[in-house]
Amino acid sequence: QVQVVESGGGLVQPGGSLRLSCAASGSMFSTYIMEWYRQAPGKRRELVALITPGGNTNYADSVKGRFTVSRDNTKNTVYLQMNTLKPEDTAVYYCVANQGFTDSWGQGTQVTVSS
Repeated sequence: QVQVVESGGGLVQPGGSLRLSCAASGSMFSTYIMEWYRQAPGKRRELVALITPGGNTNYADSVKGRFTVSRDNTKNTVYLQMNTLKPEDTAVYYCVANQGFTDSWGQGTQVTVSS
């Protein structure tokens, strides 16, 4: 079972930045598609960004141009750099290690954008 642990959430003012980190266990990290989801109160969980083993990325329209996903396979870690944050970005952010045959989810980290 792959263990996934997110960190880096917190309270930030509108227009500010945060970087989330996600560490995943296992020797096959470089083969996983790594995904970031978020869920705001009263809303459905949505896919925010993903990065493939080859480094290809994809983003939700709502975060394009503001968020950047990257990975460091030497550290078994994926990052989500979030810039120009808006109040509507407030949510619990989850990291997922997509191994193809199964997914492993982290516990989530809270991001709150408020003045």
